[in-house]
Amino acid sequence: MIEVYTWPTPNGHKVHVMLEECGLPYRAIPVDIGQGDQFKPEFLAISPNNKIPAMVDPDGPDSRPISLFESGAILLYLAAKTGRFLPESVRARYEVLQWLMFQMGGLGPMLGQAHHFRIYAPEKLPYAIDRYSNEAKRLYSVLNKRLGHSRYIGGPDYSIADIAVFPWLRSWKNQGIDWNDHPHLKGWFDEIAARPAVQRGCEVLADLRKPLTDDRTREILFGAQQYQRH
Repeated sequence: MIEVYTWPTPNGHKVHVMLEECGLPYRAIPVDIGQGDQFKPEFLAISPNNKIPAMVDPDGPDSRPISLFESGAILLYLAAKTGRFLPESVRARYEVLQWLMFQMGGLGPMLGQAHHFRIYAPEKLPYAIDRYSNEAKRLYSVLNKRLGHSRYIGGPDYSIADIAVFPWLRSWKNQGIDWNDHPHLKGWFDEIAARPAVQRGCEVLADLRKPLTDDRTREILFGAQQYQRH
């Protein structure tokens, strides 16, 4: 059985949704990032960047176990393992992959910064709030334009590009987004949200997540502990 070391965040939910969509048996092992579980040696052994999610598949390539970190790499691995949600043709595959890279390299990091400065930062810095709120709106506009002429983000079929993007847009209110400005994207969002596997995936460990309200949790997530040698 696949073991997923994870927490109910957008990057965690990407992998939960993919596993649910593929129908693979798995066990979700909570890594409470607010309590510092991500710095434990046993987790760092499979995720050296101390970020969730990470995964161990005992039935990996050549029937040998494999461990992986980085949610995008895990999505690609599971797509290859199951033959699902990534096209076979070279042209269609790269169309999907470019949007997966868009999520990994742009959408996720920029929306993460929007969350930080709009909600979590102890000091409200107008420049930072405006910078990342405007970038969030720009990225939503890129997706809205894409979905104006493509049924799904990666092309005509549902793919790992959709699975990667969707969890990040669930916090659209925190990002300062008005859905009225993005009607094509809103239609896509509602369709994806209605998928049973997506709903199941987004409920994984959801009852364990707590608001970031105390100084200790903020220090663990955003403070000096991130920069210590582990």
